[in-house]
Amino acid sequence: MIRLNSAVAVAMLRGPAAGLELLDQLAADPQLAGHHRLAAVRAHLLEQSGDHSAAREAYLEAAKRTTSLPEQRYLRARADRLRTAAGDPSR
Repeated sequence: MIRLNSAVAVAMLRGPAAGLELLDQLAADPQLAGHHRLAAVRAHLLEQSGDHSAAREAYLEAAKRTTSLPEQRYLRARADRLRTAAGDPSR
């Protein structure tokens, strides 16, 4: 989680693309690869970068990966908020 937090800090300083680059490296780590927080951070950074379609998919992936019902609701709400911005009014 420290490395994930570091990627967030880098994104805050250098922009979402720099954070996404670090997340790509973290995705190779078996301890983080399937963690919902990795997908949630990716979604947030994709949203910040303007890629709403990819952000929406990442939020939904994060929601699938967590067992916490409040987290699932939060992540799905974020995804739903991006539905129109992603150009998919039907979902």
